[in-house]
Amino acid sequence: MGLLTQLLTFPLAPVRGVGWVVDRVVEAAEREYYDPEPVERELAALERALLEGRIGQAVFDEREDQLLDRLDEIAAYRRDGPAY
Repeated sequence: MGLLTQLLTFPLAPVRGVGWVVDRVVEAAEREYYDPEPVERELAALERALLEGRIGQAVFDEREDQLLDRLDEIAAYRRDGPAY
């Protein structure tokens, strides 16, 4: 960028700064949302609950399917990248 361009676009600097912050927030949210560790911990806790008799097989099967679907979604995101 030349000096003239910088001077002419200087009033837009706060807008560019806000855009940068929004990008960083979106990246952090995506990292957290697509982190498989919480899902894997929940699967382990679910199995413990089944073995301890706190939940039944039907509840276990339903919740396990949901969590495995979530892991598939995470794997697809990591493989293919964001959809936008």
